[in-house]
Amino acid sequence: MKKIHFSWIILIVTFVSIISAGIIRSSSGVFIVPFEEQFGWARSSISFAFAVGLFLYGLSGPFMAAFVEKYGLKRMMLISMSMLVVGLAATFVMKTEWQLILIWGVVIGLGSSLFLTVISPTIANRWFVKKRGLALGILTAATATGQLVLLPILATLIENYSWHAAILLILGIAIVMLVLILVVMKNYPSEKGIAPYGEEDIIEPPPFTTGNPFIHALQSLGEGLRSRVFWLLAGSFFICGLSTSGLIGTHFISYCISFEIPVVTAASMLSLMGIFDLVGTTFSGWLSDRFDNRWLLFWYYGLRGLSLLALPVALASGSYAWLVVFAVFYGLDWIATVPPTVALARQHFGLQKSAMMYGWMVAFHQVGAGLAAYSGGIFYEAFASYKLAFVLAGGFCLLASLFVIGIKKQKEPVTY
Repeated sequence: MKKIHFSWIILIVTFVSIISAGIIRSSSGVFIVPFEEQFGWARSSISFAFAVGLFLYGLSGPFMAAFVEKYGLKRMMLISMSMLVVGLAATFVMKTEWQLILIWGVVIGLGSSLFLTVISPTIANRWFVKKRGLALGILTAATATGQLVLLPILATLIENYSWHAAILLILGIAIVMLVLILVVMKNYPSEKGIAPYGEEDIIEPPPFTTGNPFIHALQSLGEGLRSRVFWLLAGSFFICGLSTSGLIGTHFISYCISFEIPVVTAASMLSLMGIFDLVGTTFSGWLSDRFDNRWLLFWYYGLRGLSLLALPVALASGSYAWLVVFAVFYGLDWIATVPPTVALARQHFGLQKSAMMYGWMVAFHQVGAGLAAYSGGIFYEAFASYKLAFVLAGGFCLLASLFVIGIKKQKEPVTY
């Protein structure tokens, strides 16, 4: 029997870690109404706290990449998961809105950043030469799958018991993952005395950086801002965040509730999106190894835009069948944009710089997500409906499809 290469073990541990962080980060959607009812806070205030978390976890992505280069991947994974444990535990004792902002905006936002931003390209680049795109697709799929797949369970716990029971469940998951990372994770294949998957020779890792990681991250941003390709990718990724975790992830359940759809049913639709995202994004990683990534992104953004324009019609029809169709279609496209975006960053900026550059693109992604999370609450309070927010998001996605097709084609660097 052929022995499993340790790179796949690392991928599995990373995959589950990303799912765990994704569950915690995205569970905000099921806590909006319970927090509103128990504490009497305005929905816009609760949305603001979650928007701060979305913004911070994206903005800190490139700095997390710099910290990984300076202090090591395993150490940063342990620190990040510990922050999630502390943030969830502190939720049980919060009393005021500023505490909600501190816990869910700052602590959980920063704690989830590494897992939901730069860890996927970092693991794919370090541990895989062969099937790198597939590995990236699998890890990227975990980002949205973790954010969505357990939402029905959390919603059921909230409905039958309280939000405390839901927090307790995800706290337990975070503690288990903290132990697993401590026992299994390694920084590089050479620490196990092996080569990356698909490579015959052991590759010595580069030394840890000695400079200031903040300066390193800002220097990479400066290089990116001078590049037209960076602006096109970052701009399209801004719209990606606006149309996924910012709007759908935060407000989809509340939008369904406004049409008298039960919360567990709405959460199940999000979970269905997560299941199909696992298929769609993994397949997208496979495609990114074989086809022009610009055209992949063109179709992903275009189809996503059309689906968002159709969602208000599907909800108004009162048919669960159309809602299921939307969930399946949208789920296949949820973050299928990531593997082609990372591939284009690698092609235009080189393997060594690609994780940092992608980190800055994720920062743009999360600015869009934070804007949509906050403005979604504002739109609802102003118009007693989310319709305009979803229609605008659909239009922006169609615009993003034009951004990516404007990127010049370039051969991928061959350096490892």
